[in-house]
Amino acid sequence: MRAVFARRPDAIRKVYLAESRIPDMQPLLRWCVANRIGYRVVDTPDLQKLAASSHHEGVVADVLRQAPLPLSTWLRDLPAGPQCALWLDGVGNPHNFGAILRSAAHFGIAAILLPKESALAVSGAAARVAEGGAEAVPLVRLGRADNSLAQLHGAGFRLAATVVEGGEDLFDATLSPRLVYVIGAEGEGMDRTFAQACDVRVSIAGSGIVESLNVSAATAVLLAEWRRRQR
Repeated sequence: MRAVFARRPDAIRKVYLAESRIPDMQPLLRWCVANRIGYRVVDTPDLQKLAASSHHEGVVADVLRQAPLPLSTWLRDLPAGPQCALWLDGVGNPHNFGAILRSAAHFGIAAILLPKESALAVSGAAARVAEGGAEAVPLVRLGRADNSLAQLHGAGFRLAATVVEGGEDLFDATLSPRLVYVIGAEGEGMDRTFAQACDVRVSIAGSGIVESLNVSAATAVLLAEWRRRQR
């Protein structure tokens, strides 16, 4: 809630809060009054119904979703120099998506790239897990995969497919300063044909006791390694 208020206050349509949160929500409530945005003090059971969760911390808001940017617009406005983005090839679980957004915000990632056919959006569950990260990392809508690859290459990006096995060890691989990690779906991983079309394939080596990391945990490792290389 605080992240939305700080970055996109005009997206707020209504606020519901517990009486106990009134003192520390005064800046938001004053803004609501000044801008004729309704707010209501409600009981905890009503907050749980509104949030569809018990994890609401006493505040729930109706907020307009931010539409993804077209790839061409994002590339046009992107600063020069090292940049990293995530292409989510089939990630669908909102909790994993929220965790990915949180890691992306933590490591200063430039964007989340969503395939043309992806229905992934910042749901209430994803926003809660992201802990403000959903407001810090822009979403970008891709067009056809081949056109998107060409546009990214034209902007100096290399694409790294993340695969469970058969890729270069992440910690030994060459990672471009302008890099897009392609993250596959939970469970089945990413499309093999698409993986071969990427510039490099990387894997996170482990003990072998378990097959692989959860997709959100793996993403955090990938982003941390890219960030480390830029220092």
